[in-house]
Amino acid sequence: MRLSLPLAAVAATLLSLSPAFAADPKPLRIGVLNDQSGIYADMAGPGSVIAAKMAVEDFGGSVLGRPVEIIAGDHQNKPDVGSAIVTRWIDEDGVDVIADIPTSSVLLAVQEIGRTKNKLVLASTGGSSDFTGKACAPAGIHWTYDTYALAAGTGASLAKDGPWFFITADYAFGTALERDTAKAVEKGGGKVVGSVKHPQGTADFSSFLLQGQGSGAKLIAFANAGSDTVNAIKQANEFGIPQSGIKLAGLYLHITDIHAIGLQTAQGLILTQGFYWDLNDETRAWSKRFYERHKAMPTMGQAGTYSAILHYLKAVKAAGTTDTATVAAQMKATPVDDFFSHGGRIREDGRMVHDLYLLQVKTPAEQKYPWDYLKLIRTIPGDEAFRPLAEGGCPLVRQHAAN
Repeated sequence: MRLSLPLAAVAATLLSLSPAFAADPKPLRIGVLNDQSGIYADMAGPGSVIAAKMAVEDFGGSVLGRPVEIIAGDHQNKPDVGSAIVTRWIDEDGVDVIADIPTSSVLLAVQEIGRTKNKLVLASTGGSSDFTGKACAPAGIHWTYDTYALAAGTGASLAKDGPWFFITADYAFGTALERDTAKAVEKGGGKVVGSVKHPQGTADFSSFLLQGQGSGAKLIAFANAGSDTVNAIKQANEFGIPQSGIKLAGLYLHITDIHAIGLQTAQGLILTQGFYWDLNDETRAWSKRFYERHKAMPTMGQAGTYSAILHYLKAVKAAGTTDTATVAAQMKATPVDDFFSHGGRIREDGRMVHDLYLLQVKTPAEQKYPWDYLKLIRTIPGDEAFRPLAEGGCPLVRQHAAN
């Protein structure tokens, strides 16, 4: 008795059986691009990757029959490195969406790749308002905050507490943040007496602080981010600058920065946030889940990465396709509804408009439990927080108006 069939017959039989023998569906890949180990690692880094994976898991792990995969890349805060990673992701690895992207110079470079290769760019921690201004793109969406919004919060609120002096990071984000904040200060009746730029990742702020102290300013504002801001504020306190009567303003602070600085040093600082973990029951519930994995409470950028990816997956499901233009249109047509924002909306320039929060760092005596660092001063409505659509210089807005 023969126990085997010819190989051709075996192959035909197997192919006619269960679909399990067919090729696996191609995964839908989302690339989280950020600083994994440098000065911005705490505010984005591995935490943003965790947040992205949580969004995929909460959505169900697949969409349109395709498994969803998160991959991560470290751009090292260098536009050429970030551009090379994204180009490889798209051309070789089949990545459909690029998310997170701190460091505005990298973000603006990635925006151009997304424009050229027709891929979605979901910016959560990159901050330059130029992303939805002169550099806007059909599939570029800005989620959490931008330099205009930070200025509209902290800058406008403290406008008359100056005269102001800026200590600014010498790259795209710092330049945009100083520019937008100076406009907000002057619009609010305040005065700017000077500024100085410092290299990214500098360890010694003494000369910059001395320039600010000798400028006649009553408020020194730090237009930088990550460990640069942490180090600058710590050194300002070591030099006794706040004790001399000069106020400090961290224009771009995260909850992880306050944790690193410590309440004793950071107390009283005013900051603007797109999200705070302890705002309400919804934010606390999600943040505690995040904390279980990351052992730190989420920054606004990490929460924004989750929200942006979840909204993207909902749009893919609703549209029934992963086509970039169709999904971008679906995202813009659908209100954002999650713990990050209820009723947020994405404008034609790519700006996601939602409420922001003006907060103050608590004193050590006011803290009730770990990570209880901030108290709410006021909620800033989205239409007040973000730049008016007609003022950004986005070519898409002009095209929309013409049509």
